[in-house]
Amino acid sequence: MQNIVKNTTFPNLFDLLMPHSCRGCGQIGTVLCERCKLYIKTNHQAVCPHCKSPTESGKCSNCPALPPIYVIGERSGLLGNIVHDYKYKSIRALARPLAELMHEFLPPQDTPAVIVPLPTIDKHVRSRGFDHIKLIAKHLAKLKAPNCTSRQLLIRTNNTTQVGTDRATRILQATNAYNIASYATIDPQATYILLDDVWTTGASMHACIKILQQAGVSKIILALLTLSRLD
Repeated sequence: MQNIVKNTTFPNLFDLLMPHSCRGCGQIGTVLCERCKLYIKTNHQAVCPHCKSPTESGKCSNCPALPPIYVIGERSGLLGNIVHDYKYKSIRALARPLAELMHEFLPPQDTPAVIVPLPTIDKHVRSRGFDHIKLIAKHLAKLKAPNCTSRQLLIRTNNTTQVGTDRATRILQATNAYNIASYATIDPQATYILLDDVWTTGASMHACIKILQQAGVSKIILALLTLSRLD
């Protein structure tokens, strides 16, 4: 399986002209084959983004103030390439396999749950042609039906981007970057699953947790595609 880690990506134009190819092994006909998906699942290591300690249950004993956190894996290797192609090459078909991977690691929802995608900057939605987090949220809600739905309860209040900024700047930007939508209705009995593509400093997640709690949400789970390290 070593050849899978290296990963071969193809230009977006190629995917438009030819059948999709697996981002890991190049198999024609799928963006992520079952073999490569299994590779990601079997190499999964659940860790707390803050202290990096193992946290199979999603709840870190060293960071009790945080809600349970579920991450597919590090933003590197095959998974890192998949998320990169999804975000920056607009490979829309990758939304479903990413949702399927996230579904594998999230606990079952026997009570009402709402998946809340972190809102994306408008110019990024326009450049991609779709909201990449919102699309995964929709696929994930279908996988977790019938007790789960997805709703855009949060909105962006500015269009600042965090790419390339340091930790202090990210935290400052996130403080006033989000708000609860005016049309939002909160079910105090439901579990709210905050979904995002990457945890770098956690600033965005912390800001959104605070906003949901102020709106009356008491049960929160964090769902992240990848964990990135910013020293």
